[in-house]
Amino acid sequence: MDDESQKNHLKAYGITYWTLEKQQKVKWLLNYKGGSFLLPHFEEIERECQIRGVSFEIISDSKAESILQEISSPSQNMEAVILEKAPKIAVYTPYGKQPWDDAVTMVLTYAEIPYETIYDKEVLNDGLLLYDWLHLHHEDFTGQYGKFYRTYRSAAWYIKEKRDAEALAAELGYAKVSEAKLDVALKIREYVLGGGFMFAMCSATDSFDIALSAEGVDICEPMFDGDGSDANYQSKIDFSKTFAFTNFILERSPNVYEFSSIDMTQKRRIPKTTDYFSLMEFSAKWDPVPTMLTQNHTALVKGFMGQTTSFTRDQIKSNVLVMGENKTNGEAKYIHGIKGKGFFTFYGGHDPEDYTHRVGDPKTELDLHPTSPGYRLILNNVLFPAARKKKQKT
Repeated sequence: MDDESQKNHLKAYGITYWTLEKQQKVKWLLNYKGGSFLLPHFEEIERECQIRGVSFEIISDSKAESILQEISSPSQNMEAVILEKAPKIAVYTPYGKQPWDDAVTMVLTYAEIPYETIYDKEVLNDGLLLYDWLHLHHEDFTGQYGKFYRTYRSAAWYIKEKRDAEALAAELGYAKVSEAKLDVALKIREYVLGGGFMFAMCSATDSFDIALSAEGVDICEPMFDGDGSDANYQSKIDFSKTFAFTNFILERSPNVYEFSSIDMTQKRRIPKTTDYFSLMEFSAKWDPVPTMLTQNHTALVKGFMGQTTSFTRDQIKSNVLVMGENKTNGEAKYIHGIKGKGFFTFYGGHDPEDYTHRVGDPKTELDLHPTSPGYRLILNNVLFPAARKKKQKT
């Protein structure tokens, strides 16, 4: 899985998942040649690699043992982690969304990793209990319809999505979309506390925490929910309820395409040509979880924008781990934390291979980016539950 010997990093994850589905265990060789996978040798697996265009090397048992001995040496920052079971994957996404609307569904489809889509009905009916890993599509859990009001309030798609959201909330017994979304966020919170693995990108990261922090507080203006917001609502925000963020200031204006001070999009002044973020290095033997989540063939990854591009460093809770940062301005791009018995990972930006993805832009063709480091980070999270570790409570 290093830069030179693997032709299709993304589909290699799919091969690994496929092998786990066949009830075969896989060893993930952390920090060995870019985080390689040691699979059992069966002709069926070899043939599948050839079909999918995944590079592989057949090695002898003695060679495999030699590699494992090298990895186990205390002098090497490497570790062999056993992957035991293919996690069952859910993508929380609105009904009717196309796979290319979201980077995670695109890369899961490209890597041929199966997933199921769920939305508010399923979540509120405890459907999350069926899944090991949950991805949150670029959702707005605050009930402000993505803060698209100023630019798109007259657009047919915006009007339809707002109408559909209101109809679904009413069907579920809620007077407001914001109330429905809060209960969805609380159900997701329960899922993580109970041992679930949650991964979110772009606006699903900060809007999720904002919704939790504003439980019982109306932060929506009349164009969103039909009545005014609570007076002085900023003072009523409860940061103890959030997963990752604290001490943030909410954006009150409905005409500003921003939720809060968590996001760095409007604050950063970094040219596209120099926009990169660095992955942190962790001890593979002592910190296998962040090491798994940062496996890559490069430590320097191209930056990319989104409604929530990256996170203000001093508004991240002290018990949350920063795994990727832009060293130019210190912003955090990729963070991870423990909540109860479960884990969450937040990844800023919309599409790792589309720098400024906008409404209506064409989909990314991953055949053109089979070695994308930015997309590899997503797939690290997909395989993470297969190596379930003993968790500590926070």
